[in-house]
Amino acid sequence: MKAVVMAGGEGTRLRPMTANQPKPLLPVVNRPIMEHVLRLLRKHGLTETVVTVQFLAALVRSYFGDGDELGMRLHYATEDLPLGTAGSVKNAADKLRDDRFLVISGDALTDIDLSDMIRFHRENSALVTIGLTRVPNPLEFGIIIVDDQGRVQRFLEKPTWGQVFSDTVNTGIYVMEPEVLDDVPAGEAVDWSSDVFPRLLERGAPIYGYVSDCYWEDVGTHESYLKAQADALSGRVKLDVGGFEMSPGVWVGEGAEVDPEAVLKGPLLIGDYVKIEAGAELREYTVLGSNAVVREGAFLHRAVVHDNVYIGPGAHLRGCVIGKNTDLMTGARIEENAVVGDECVIEAEAYVSSGVKVYPFKTVEAGAVVNTSVIWESRGQRSLFGPRGVSGLVNVEITPELCVRLASAYATTLKKGDQVITSRDSSRAARALKRAVISALTAGAIDVLDLEAMPLPVARFHTSRRPASGGIALRTTSGDPQSVDIVFMDSHGADLSPTAQRKLERVFSRQEFRRAFPGEIAELSFPARAVEDYAQELLRCVDMTGVNDMKVVVDCAGGTASVVLPTLLGRLGVEVLTVNARLDSASPTETLAERRRDLQRLSELVGSSRASFGVRFDPVGERIALVDEMGQLISEERALLVVLDLVAAERRRGRVALPVTTTRVAEQVCRFHGVQVEWTSTSLDALTSAAAKPYMIFAGDGRGGFIVPEFGPTVDGLAAFLRLLGLVARTRLTLSQIDARIPEAKLLKRTVPTPWATKGAVMRSVIEAAEGFRVDTTDGVRVVGDDGRWALILPAASEPATDLWAEAHDFDTAEAFLDRWARVVEQAAGT
Repeated sequence: MKAVVMAGGEGTRLRPMTANQPKPLLPVVNRPIMEHVLRLLRKHGLTETVVTVQFLAALVRSYFGDGDELGMRLHYATEDLPLGTAGSVKNAADKLRDDRFLVISGDALTDIDLSDMIRFHRENSALVTIGLTRVPNPLEFGIIIVDDQGRVQRFLEKPTWGQVFSDTVNTGIYVMEPEVLDDVPAGEAVDWSSDVFPRLLERGAPIYGYVSDCYWEDVGTHESYLKAQADALSGRVKLDVGGFEMSPGVWVGEGAEVDPEAVLKGPLLIGDYVKIEAGAELREYTVLGSNAVVREGAFLHRAVVHDNVYIGPGAHLRGCVIGKNTDLMTGARIEENAVVGDECVIEAEAYVSSGVKVYPFKTVEAGAVVNTSVIWESRGQRSLFGPRGVSGLVNVEITPELCVRLASAYATTLKKGDQVITSRDSSRAARALKRAVISALTAGAIDVLDLEAMPLPVARFHTSRRPASGGIALRTTSGDPQSVDIVFMDSHGADLSPTAQRKLERVFSRQEFRRAFPGEIAELSFPARAVEDYAQELLRCVDMTGVNDMKVVVDCAGGTASVVLPTLLGRLGVEVLTVNARLDSASPTETLAERRRDLQRLSELVGSSRASFGVRFDPVGERIALVDEMGQLISEERALLVVLDLVAAERRRGRVALPVTTTRVAEQVCRFHGVQVEWTSTSLDALTSAAAKPYMIFAGDGRGGFIVPEFGPTVDGLAAFLRLLGLVARTRLTLSQIDARIPEAKLLKRTVPTPWATKGAVMRSVIEAAEGFRVDTTDGVRVVGDDGRWALILPAASEPATDLWAEAHDFDTAEAFLDRWARVVEQAAGT
């Protein structure tokens, strides 16, 4: 039986360590990751191996040769272009046709029992057996569900937290029968998990999952690289750590010279021919490569140092990685999560801050402080994007320097000469930071059309209607005047999809930005009729029949809606009482108390003026709050139902898109009027994607955000206001009467603290506890009982918590059902 080792990956997330060497050659405890994989194969009798190579293939072939030194026979299959996980194996098909074979990644660290996995495959007469393991954070892996016999039921590649319904993931280790290669087209980029396996599963092919409790770590990030070193030293993974154990947990290689006055606190590894002087201190989880020199007074803790590195007197290294042939001079200091590439020189007393990456062949001058804004961005965040875009404190987390690098990364994902729309709210911070964004975009050969201070829906409109490739809007964070959000848009004016966000994050983290030549510096222009064009198209798309006699009260909240509303309302002949119709640069958002105060004032104005209703915009014109003709505030949840009832009653057919967290009273409303509901995940991207489908007549997020599909697929408070004007004008009912005829929802919500490391296990426990219930995994896990009660368990995307909703025919039943699932989450989370 043969094995296939996939060793073609670039390892872009590990740069600069992989800037000039392939990822499989990265050393873990001073041996390449791929060498540990080959030794594992040899241990289980798989000595004839095909190695698939692509990126820097010559370096892999040169290092391992024909495999004779490892007691193996290695053959190489070279790809001219990346072919994907399945395509690379297909490329070696001529060597794999005679018997079943095993596929394993050359850049993941594991001690899985391959012999037992092969036995499992043979006993189940499987076509494919997939190696599975459980991980704390399954977001970067493919989730797989198997039944009690191990047969695969479902695949899901790289889910969001809302899609996590298990912590059992694909390790990329497979046992396969040769006929599976017939399902892989030759010469094309094809992946096992996303392309081949789902097709086989649909066909009913016997695909099994082998769940292993052995160690497995996908060494794909700097954090996981350091973790793999620590796990190897602490014995969590069974590896051959070179050298002899001089004292408990301290391994020393051949020819190493360690002064007796040096302080060594294991576990740690000292490579061959290393020299350590008196007074040097090496602490836990430190790895020194061959021929390294550590001078007196140097301090290393959790530092991984590659071959031929010089560490000068008094140097300080903590939780960092140092590439080969690098010199750290006297008093140099390298902080947590920093990475210094190969053949660099860090001169005396230089300081490399936490999270900084120094690429190969660079010199940091003496006394310099390399302290970029990566420190600020990474602190407290698991990813760059949050629910509101890229958010943070002004001039602390969101600085002009950060805006330049973010915009440069965004420009790099586009083509030279593309156009981007920029806009902002009324705040001074957004105005200052937008200038930095525009400079970076034009320097990256991207033409900029700047709308200046403009409602976000208008910016989205122009991004979608002009030949623009995207947009960037800056706004003050709702309820927090000290913070700002940077919203990135695609060519349709919608927020970037998770895939596009990850692409931008990769470019940003590598800091490999495109720069235009002097003759390519792009243009900055300002459209002359941005408001008029938006207003004209909105009035053309939305039915405004019968609004002439309407009377409404509008609160612009001192935001950018006041830029557009005069143009819109002036063409309608509607009697309007407008308040806060100004651009307030000093107070671009409001506290909760201020919001309540203004809503109370709006209620009083509506009641005293006998208006049909009142509406309050958020500062960027994206969301609205409603007050009925009696002066009563309509809650966000009830406002969604009221507007839904109006739309459905007028249309009498079509579909509406709603997030799964919405009360199922919405289904009753739609069913009454002959309209269907399409449930989406809670992400705004999912809602806007659904709203763009044919026959969609309405969408809303339950937080004051409404989509008017006939005008556009994005949340638009101005369009929602105009549509509501027309609907109310044409109905014979008031908002309070519509609200009164809609059943009350018995929907409860609770948040349970959940450590990041246990989120996957929590969702697996929920799935196991849901046996006997109907389960929906549109977003999170929704458990439905026979009596109509339901509960939704959804891991929070940006904080260590799990959100739960429960609904039933009465509040007591809903509360009992919520308590039941909260206990499941608490027990699994250990809280």
